[in-house]
Amino acid sequence: MATIKPFGALRPKADIAHRVAALPYDVYDRREALTEIEKEPLSFLRIDRAETAFPEDVSPYDPKVYRQAKAYLDQMRDEGLFIKEASACYYLYELTMDGRSQTGIVGCAAIDDYLNNIIKKHENTREDKEQDRIQHVDICNAQTGPIFLAYRAQRRLDEIAVEVKQNVPLYDFIAPDGVKHVVWRIDREDYIAGIAQSFANIQSIYIADGHHRAASAVKVGLQRRQAKPNYTGNEEFNYFLAVLFPDNQLKILDYNRVVKDLNGYSSEEFLQEVAKKFLLEPVGKTAYRPEAKATFGMYLDGIWYKLTAKKEILSSDPVDGLDVSLLQNHLLAPILNITDPRRDERIDFVGGIRGLKELERRVNSDMKIAFSLYPTSLAELFAVADANRLMPPKSTWFEPKLRSGLLIHELE
Repeated sequence: MATIKPFGALRPKADIAHRVAALPYDVYDRREALTEIEKEPLSFLRIDRAETAFPEDVSPYDPKVYRQAKAYLDQMRDEGLFIKEASACYYLYELTMDGRSQTGIVGCAAIDDYLNNIIKKHENTREDKEQDRIQHVDICNAQTGPIFLAYRAQRRLDEIAVEVKQNVPLYDFIAPDGVKHVVWRIDREDYIAGIAQSFANIQSIYIADGHHRAASAVKVGLQRRQAKPNYTGNEEFNYFLAVLFPDNQLKILDYNRVVKDLNGYSSEEFLQEVAKKFLLEPVGKTAYRPEAKATFGMYLDGIWYKLTAKKEILSSDPVDGLDVSLLQNHLLAPILNITDPRRDERIDFVGGIRGLKELERRVNSDMKIAFSLYPTSLAELFAVADANRLMPPKSTWFEPKLRSGLLIHELE
Protein backbone atom coordinates (compact mmCIF):
# COMPACT_ATOMS: atom_id res chain seq x y z
CA MET A 1 0.00 0.00 0.00
CA ALA A 2 2.07 2.92 -1.26
CA THR A 3 1.27 6.53 -0.42
CA ILE A 4 2.05 8.95 -3.24
CA LYS A 5 0.54 12.35 -2.61
CA PRO A 6 0.07 15.45 -4.75
CA PHE A 7 1.94 18.65 -3.87
CA GLY A 8 2.23 22.27 -4.89
CA ALA A 9 5.58 22.55 -6.62
CA LEU A 10 7.89 25.52 -6.63
CA ARG A 11 8.81 25.69 -10.30
CA PRO A 12 10.41 27.95 -12.91
CA LYS A 13 8.40 30.17 -15.21
CA ALA A 14 7.65 28.45 -18.50
CA ASP A 15 9.85 30.72 -20.60
CA ILE A 16 13.00 29.92 -18.62
CA ALA A 17 12.41 26.26 -17.70
CA HIS A 18 14.74 25.06 -20.46
CA ARG A 19 17.50 27.27 -19.06
CA VAL A 20 16.99 26.25 -15.43
CA ALA A 21 16.66 22.46 -15.88
CA ALA A 22 19.93 20.70 -15.07
CA LEU A 23 21.24 17.17 -14.95
CA PRO A 24 21.61 15.70 -11.43
CA TYR A 25 24.28 17.25 -9.24
CA ASP A 26 26.38 14.09 -9.15
CA VAL A 27 26.76 13.84 -12.93
CA TYR A 28 29.40 16.59 -12.84
CA ASP A 29 32.61 17.23 -11.00
CA ARG A 30 33.18 20.73 -9.62
CA ARG A 31 34.89 22.17 -12.68
CA GLU A 32 32.37 20.66 -15.08
CA ALA A 33 29.53 22.16 -13.01
CA LEU A 34 31.21 25.57 -13.10
CA THR A 35 31.60 25.33 -16.87
CA GLU A 36 27.89 24.59 -17.23
CA ILE A 37 26.98 27.57 -15.04
CA GLU A 38 29.26 29.86 -17.03
CA LYS A 39 27.45 28.75 -20.19
CA GLU A 40 24.00 29.14 -18.58
CA PRO A 41 23.80 31.42 -15.51
CA LEU A 42 20.24 30.28 -14.75
CA SER A 43 21.24 26.62 -14.57
CA PHE A 44 19.94 24.94 -11.44
CA LEU A 45 23.48 23.72 -10.84
CA ARG A 46 24.04 27.12 -9.22
CA ILE A 47 21.81 25.82 -6.42
CA ASP A 48 22.65 22.12 -6.53
CA ARG A 49 26.42 22.76 -6.73
CA ALA A 50 26.74 26.09 -4.92
CA GLU A 51 30.44 25.49 -4.19
CA THR A 52 30.97 26.81 -7.73
CA ALA A 53 30.38 30.29 -6.28
CA PHE A 54 33.59 30.00 -4.22
CA PRO A 55 37.30 29.51 -4.90
CA GLU A 56 38.41 25.90 -5.31
CA ASP A 57 40.03 25.86 -1.87
CA VAL A 58 36.58 26.15 -0.27
CA SER A 59 35.25 22.70 0.54
CA PRO A 60 31.97 21.75 -1.17
CA TYR A 61 30.83 20.68 2.30
CA ASP A 62 31.53 24.04 3.95
CA PRO A 63 28.36 25.31 5.70
CA LYS A 64 28.51 28.54 3.72
CA VAL A 65 28.10 26.54 0.49
CA TYR A 66 24.69 25.32 1.61
CA ARG A 67 23.72 28.81 2.79
CA GLN A 68 24.68 30.10 -0.66
CA ALA A 69 22.45 27.47 -2.27
CA LYS A 70 19.51 28.71 -0.21
CA ALA A 71 20.35 32.32 -1.03
CA TYR A 72 20.29 31.55 -4.76
CA LEU A 73 16.98 29.72 -4.43
CA ASP A 74 15.43 32.57 -2.44
CA GLN A 75 16.77 35.09 -4.94
CA MET A 76 15.21 33.31 -7.91
CA ARG A 77 11.89 33.14 -6.10
CA ASP A 78 12.06 36.81 -5.05
CA GLU A 79 12.84 37.83 -8.63
CA GLY A 80 9.78 35.94 -9.87
CA LEU A 81 11.81 33.36 -11.78
CA PHE A 82 10.24 30.61 -9.66
CA ILE A 83 6.53 30.46 -8.95
CA LYS A 84 4.59 28.46 -6.36
CA GLU A 85 1.76 26.22 -7.54
CA ALA A 86 -1.54 27.47 -6.12
CA SER A 87 -2.84 24.04 -5.10
CA ALA A 88 -1.64 20.47 -4.63
CA CYS A 89 -1.50 18.44 -7.83
CA TYR A 90 0.44 15.71 -9.57
CA TYR A 91 2.55 16.24 -12.67
CA LEU A 92 3.27 14.10 -15.70
CA TYR A 93 6.88 14.08 -16.90
CA GLU A 94 7.80 12.63 -20.30
CA LEU A 95 11.40 12.19 -21.44
CA THR A 96 12.29 11.19 -25.01
CA MET A 97 15.78 10.07 -26.00
CA ASP A 98 16.83 8.48 -29.28
CA GLY A 99 13.19 8.01 -30.26
CA ARG A 100 12.23 6.18 -27.06
CA SER A 101 9.89 7.82 -24.53
CA GLN A 102 9.13 7.14 -20.89
CA THR A 103 6.44 8.90 -18.88
CA GLY A 104 6.38 9.19 -15.11
CA ILE A 105 4.05 10.64 -12.51
CA VAL A 106 5.60 13.26 -10.24
CA GLY A 107 4.41 13.22 -6.66
CA CYS A 108 5.68 12.87 -3.12
CA ALA A 109 6.44 9.48 -1.58
CA ALA A 110 6.07 8.81 2.13
CA ILE A 111 9.23 8.41 4.20
CA ASP A 112 7.36 5.76 6.20
CA ASP A 113 7.02 3.67 3.02
CA TYR A 114 10.80 3.89 2.67
CA LEU A 115 11.32 2.89 6.30
CA ASN A 116 8.80 0.01 6.05
CA ASN A 117 10.35 -1.28 2.80
CA ILE A 118 7.31 -0.65 0.63
CA ILE A 119 9.80 1.48 -1.27
CA LYS A 120 12.58 -1.02 -1.88
CA LYS A 121 16.30 -0.43 -2.31
CA HIS A 122 19.00 -2.34 -4.16
CA GLU A 123 22.12 -0.31 -3.29
CA ASN A 124 24.06 0.66 -0.20
CA THR A 125 24.62 4.35 0.43
CA ARG A 126 27.73 6.16 1.64
CA GLU A 127 27.60 8.33 4.74
CA ASP A 128 29.61 11.20 3.22
CA LYS A 129 27.31 11.45 0.23
CA GLU A 130 24.25 11.30 2.47
CA GLN A 131 25.53 14.08 4.72
CA ASP A 132 26.05 16.38 1.74
CA ARG A 133 22.45 16.11 0.58
CA ILE A 134 21.10 16.14 4.14
CA GLN A 135 22.67 19.56 4.63
CA HIS A 136 21.50 20.76 1.22
CA VAL A 137 17.88 19.68 1.75
CA ASP A 138 17.73 20.87 5.35
CA ILE A 139 19.21 24.32 4.79
CA CYS A 140 17.39 24.95 1.50
CA ASN A 141 14.23 23.59 3.14
CA ALA A 142 13.49 21.89 -0.15
CA GLN A 143 14.13 18.75 -2.17
CA THR A 144 15.48 19.94 -5.49
CA GLY A 145 16.25 16.66 -7.27
CA PRO A 146 13.59 13.96 -7.71
CA ILE A 147 14.17 10.30 -6.86
CA PHE A 148 13.64 7.94 -9.81
CA LEU A 149 11.17 5.22 -8.76
CA ALA A 150 9.74 2.28 -10.72
CA TYR A 151 6.58 0.23 -10.32
CA ARG A 152 4.91 -2.63 -12.14
CA ALA A 153 2.71 -1.03 -14.80
CA GLN A 154 -0.92 -0.28 -13.89
CA ARG A 155 -3.63 0.12 -16.55
CA ARG A 156 -5.44 3.02 -14.85
CA LEU A 157 -2.24 5.04 -14.49
CA ASP A 158 -1.45 4.41 -18.15
CA GLU A 159 -4.94 5.59 -19.12
CA ILE A 160 -4.66 8.78 -17.09
CA ALA A 161 -1.29 9.54 -18.66
CA VAL A 162 -2.71 9.19 -22.17
CA GLU A 163 -5.61 11.52 -21.33
CA VAL A 164 -3.45 14.15 -19.62
CA LYS A 165 -1.20 14.34 -22.67
CA GLN A 166 -4.11 15.76 -24.66
CA ASN A 167 -3.70 18.99 -22.67
CA VAL A 168 -1.27 21.86 -23.18
CA PRO A 169 1.95 21.13 -21.26
CA LEU A 170 3.58 23.41 -18.71
CA TYR A 171 7.00 22.80 -20.24
CA ASP A 172 8.11 21.44 -23.58
CA PHE A 173 11.76 21.74 -24.61
CA ILE A 174 14.75 19.86 -25.94
CA ALA A 175 17.83 20.01 -23.71
CA PRO A 176 21.31 20.59 -25.15
CA ASP A 177 22.00 16.83 -25.01
CA GLY A 178 19.04 16.18 -27.32
CA VAL A 179 16.67 14.79 -24.68
CA LYS A 180 13.13 16.13 -25.00
CA HIS A 181 11.34 17.06 -21.75
CA VAL A 182 7.59 17.65 -21.49
CA VAL A 183 5.72 18.31 -18.24
CA TRP A 184 1.96 18.52 -17.69
CA ARG A 185 0.03 19.55 -14.57
CA ILE A 186 -2.57 17.04 -13.32
CA ASP A 187 -5.15 19.00 -11.32
CA ARG A 188 -8.46 17.32 -12.18
CA GLU A 189 -9.95 15.89 -8.98
CA ASP A 190 -10.89 12.55 -10.55
CA TYR A 191 -7.36 12.10 -11.90
CA ILE A 192 -5.84 12.99 -8.54
CA ALA A 193 -8.09 10.48 -6.78
CA GLY A 194 -7.39 7.82 -9.42
CA ILE A 195 -3.63 8.24 -9.13
CA ALA A 196 -3.65 8.13 -5.33
CA GLN A 197 -5.85 5.02 -5.31
CA SER A 198 -3.81 3.24 -7.97
CA PHE A 199 -0.62 3.67 -5.97
CA ALA A 200 -2.43 2.63 -2.79
CA ASN A 201 -3.09 -0.71 -4.51
CA ILE A 202 0.59 -1.26 -5.32
CA GLN A 203 2.48 -3.46 -2.88
CA SER A 204 6.05 -2.51 -3.83
CA ILE A 205 7.81 0.44 -5.43
CA TYR A 206 11.50 0.35 -6.32
CA ILE A 207 14.28 2.92 -6.27
CA ALA A 208 15.75 2.85 -9.75
CA ASP A 209 18.14 5.77 -9.29
CA GLY A 210 18.73 8.20 -6.44
CA HIS A 211 19.46 6.05 -3.39
CA HIS A 212 21.52 8.81 -1.74
CA ARG A 213 18.90 11.48 -2.39
CA ALA A 214 16.20 9.20 -0.96
CA ALA A 215 18.17 8.27 2.15
CA SER A 216 19.02 11.93 2.76
CA ALA A 217 15.44 13.08 2.36
CA VAL A 218 14.26 10.43 4.81
CA LYS A 219 16.88 11.41 7.39
CA VAL A 220 15.91 15.08 7.14
CA GLY A 221 12.30 14.05 7.69
CA LEU A 222 13.24 12.05 10.77
CA GLN A 223 15.24 14.97 12.13
CA ARG A 224 12.25 17.25 11.68
CA ARG A 225 10.03 14.74 13.45
CA GLN A 226 12.39 14.76 16.41
CA ALA A 227 12.31 18.54 16.48
CA LYS A 228 8.50 18.50 16.34
CA PRO A 229 7.36 15.57 18.50
CA ASN A 230 3.69 16.49 18.03
CA TYR A 231 3.93 16.15 14.25
CA THR A 232 0.76 14.89 12.52
CA GLY A 233 2.33 13.03 9.61
CA ASN A 234 0.80 15.42 7.09
CA GLU A 235 3.72 17.86 7.13
CA GLU A 236 5.68 18.08 3.90
CA PHE A 237 8.87 16.84 5.59
CA ASN A 238 7.19 13.44 5.89
CA TYR A 239 7.43 13.05 2.10
CA PHE A 240 10.07 13.21 -0.61
CA LEU A 241 10.00 14.25 -4.25
CA ALA A 242 9.80 11.38 -6.75
CA VAL A 243 9.03 10.56 -10.36
CA LEU A 244 7.43 7.13 -10.72
CA PHE A 245 7.71 5.20 -13.99
CA PRO A 246 6.03 1.97 -15.11
CA ASP A 247 8.53 -0.83 -15.55
CA ASN A 248 7.56 -1.55 -19.16
CA GLN A 249 8.81 1.89 -20.28
CA LEU A 250 12.27 1.77 -18.69
CA LYS A 251 15.60 0.71 -20.11
CA ILE A 252 18.77 -0.04 -18.16
CA LEU A 253 22.06 0.50 -19.95
CA ASP A 254 25.26 -1.42 -19.38
CA TYR A 255 27.64 -0.25 -16.66
CA ASN A 256 31.16 -1.20 -17.71
CA ARG A 257 34.51 -1.57 -15.93
CA VAL A 258 38.10 -0.49 -16.59
CA VAL A 259 41.09 -1.61 -14.50
CA LYS A 260 44.55 -0.06 -14.17
CA ASP A 261 46.70 -3.22 -14.17
CA LEU A 262 46.73 -7.03 -14.33
CA ASN A 263 47.72 -7.51 -10.68
CA GLY A 264 51.25 -8.58 -11.60
CA TYR A 265 50.26 -11.07 -14.30
CA SER A 266 51.61 -10.91 -17.82
CA SER A 267 48.87 -10.76 -20.46
CA GLU A 268 49.42 -14.44 -21.31
CA GLU A 269 49.29 -15.50 -17.66
CA PHE A 270 46.18 -13.43 -17.10
CA LEU A 271 44.37 -15.02 -20.05
CA GLN A 272 45.25 -18.46 -18.71
CA GLU A 273 43.68 -17.56 -15.35
CA VAL A 274 40.55 -16.15 -16.98
CA ALA A 275 40.15 -19.33 -19.07
CA LYS A 276 39.64 -21.37 -15.90
CA LYS A 277 36.18 -19.86 -15.36
CA PHE A 278 35.30 -18.34 -18.74
CA LEU A 279 35.36 -19.51 -22.34
CA LEU A 280 37.69 -17.15 -24.22
CA GLU A 281 37.14 -16.19 -27.85
CA PRO A 282 39.24 -13.47 -29.56
CA VAL A 283 37.02 -11.30 -31.77
CA GLY A 284 39.63 -8.86 -33.11
CA LYS A 285 39.74 -5.09 -33.29
CA THR A 286 35.98 -4.51 -33.43
CA ALA A 287 34.47 -3.60 -30.06
CA TYR A 288 32.39 -6.44 -28.64
CA ARG A 289 29.05 -5.70 -27.01
CA PRO A 290 27.56 -8.72 -25.15
CA GLU A 291 24.28 -9.91 -26.67
CA ALA A 292 23.12 -12.23 -23.88
CA LYS A 293 23.45 -12.80 -20.14
CA ALA A 294 26.64 -14.35 -18.78
CA THR A 295 28.71 -13.04 -21.69
CA PHE A 296 31.25 -10.22 -21.51
CA GLY A 297 33.50 -8.19 -23.74
CA MET A 298 37.13 -7.77 -22.72
CA TYR A 299 39.61 -5.34 -24.30
CA LEU A 300 43.28 -6.07 -23.70
CA ASP A 301 46.40 -5.13 -25.68
CA GLY A 302 44.32 -3.77 -28.57
CA ILE A 303 42.27 -6.96 -28.95
CA TRP A 304 38.64 -7.59 -28.01
CA TYR A 305 37.62 -10.96 -26.56
CA LYS A 306 34.24 -12.53 -25.93
CA LEU A 307 34.03 -14.14 -22.48
CA THR A 308 31.30 -16.66 -21.71
CA ALA A 309 30.84 -17.76 -18.11
CA LYS A 310 31.28 -21.52 -17.71
CA LYS A 311 28.29 -23.46 -16.44
CA GLU A 312 29.83 -24.21 -13.06
CA ILE A 313 29.92 -20.52 -12.04
CA LEU A 314 26.34 -19.70 -13.07
CA SER A 315 23.85 -19.18 -10.25
CA SER A 316 20.10 -18.87 -9.79
CA ASP A 317 20.64 -16.65 -6.76
CA PRO A 318 19.19 -13.15 -7.45
CA VAL A 319 22.50 -11.45 -6.59
CA ASP A 320 25.16 -14.06 -7.36
CA GLY A 321 23.52 -14.71 -10.74
CA LEU A 322 23.87 -11.11 -11.90
CA ASP A 323 26.43 -10.54 -14.63
CA VAL A 324 28.12 -7.87 -12.51
CA SER A 325 28.46 -10.49 -9.75
CA LEU A 326 29.84 -13.15 -12.08
CA LEU A 327 32.53 -10.75 -13.25
CA GLN A 328 33.29 -9.50 -9.75
CA ASN A 329 33.27 -12.88 -7.97
CA HIS A 330 35.10 -14.94 -10.59
CA LEU A 331 37.49 -12.49 -12.27
CA LEU A 332 37.90 -9.08 -10.67
CA ALA A 333 38.29 -10.34 -7.09
CA PRO A 334 40.17 -13.67 -7.45
CA ILE A 335 42.40 -12.72 -10.38
CA LEU A 336 42.82 -8.94 -10.26
CA ASN A 337 42.49 -8.70 -6.46
CA ILE A 338 39.76 -6.06 -6.59
CA THR A 339 37.85 -7.18 -3.51
CA ASP A 340 36.12 -3.87 -2.71
CA PRO A 341 35.16 -2.22 -6.00
CA ARG A 342 33.42 0.58 -4.12
CA ARG A 343 36.74 1.87 -2.76
CA ASP A 344 39.53 0.30 -4.82
CA GLU A 345 41.25 3.04 -6.82
CA ARG A 346 42.48 0.56 -9.44
CA ILE A 347 38.99 0.19 -10.91
CA ASP A 348 36.72 2.74 -12.57
CA PHE A 349 33.21 2.50 -13.97
CA VAL A 350 31.98 3.73 -17.34
CA GLY A 351 28.28 4.25 -17.97
CA GLY A 352 26.90 2.67 -21.11
CA ILE A 353 25.81 6.05 -22.43
CA ARG A 354 29.50 6.72 -23.19
CA GLY A 355 29.76 3.75 -25.53
CA LEU A 356 32.46 1.14 -26.07
CA LYS A 357 34.79 3.64 -27.71
CA GLU A 358 35.20 5.20 -24.28
CA LEU A 359 36.46 1.85 -22.97
CA GLU A 360 39.06 1.72 -25.73
CA ARG A 361 40.06 5.31 -25.05
CA ARG A 362 40.57 4.61 -21.34
CA VAL A 363 42.65 1.50 -22.00
CA ASN A 364 44.73 3.41 -24.52
CA SER A 365 45.34 6.21 -22.00
CA ASP A 366 45.21 5.49 -18.26
CA MET A 367 43.95 1.91 -17.91
CA LYS A 368 45.17 -1.58 -18.86
CA ILE A 369 41.99 -3.58 -19.45
CA ALA A 370 38.26 -3.02 -19.99
CA PHE A 371 35.14 -5.13 -19.62
CA SER A 372 31.82 -4.55 -21.37
CA LEU A 373 28.74 -6.05 -19.71
CA TYR A 374 25.25 -7.09 -20.70
CA PRO A 375 22.81 -4.71 -19.00
CA THR A 376 21.11 -5.71 -15.77
CA SER A 377 17.38 -6.10 -16.40
CA LEU A 378 14.62 -4.37 -14.46
CA ALA A 379 13.27 -7.81 -13.55
CA GLU A 380 16.63 -8.62 -11.97
CA LEU A 381 16.58 -5.34 -10.06
CA PHE A 382 13.08 -6.12 -8.76
CA ALA A 383 14.12 -9.66 -7.78
CA VAL A 384 17.10 -8.42 -5.77
CA ALA A 385 15.03 -5.77 -3.99
CA ASP A 386 12.17 -8.21 -3.32
CA ALA A 387 14.67 -10.55 -1.68
CA ASN A 388 15.85 -7.66 0.52
CA ARG A 389 19.31 -8.02 -0.99
CA LEU A 390 21.74 -5.50 -2.46
CA MET A 391 23.39 -5.37 -5.86
CA PRO A 392 27.13 -4.91 -6.28
CA PRO A 393 28.07 -1.25 -6.78
CA LYS A 394 27.54 0.26 -10.21
CA SER A 395 25.14 -2.42 -11.44
CA THR A 396 22.66 -0.20 -13.30
CA TRP A 397 22.82 2.89 -15.48
CA PHE A 398 19.52 4.55 -16.35
CA GLU A 399 19.04 6.96 -19.23
CA PRO A 400 17.69 9.49 -19.81
CA LYS A 401 18.37 11.33 -16.54
CA LEU A 402 15.69 13.34 -14.77
CA ARG A 403 16.33 17.09 -14.67
CA SER A 404 16.59 18.97 -11.41
CA GLY A 405 14.97 22.35 -10.86
CA LEU A 406 11.79 21.81 -12.85
CA LEU A 407 9.66 20.78 -9.87
CA ILE A 408 10.83 21.51 -6.32
CA HIS A 409 9.26 20.12 -3.16
CA GLU A 410 9.38 22.55 -0.23
CA LEU A 411 9.37 21.04 3.26
CA GLU A 412 7.32 23.79 4.90
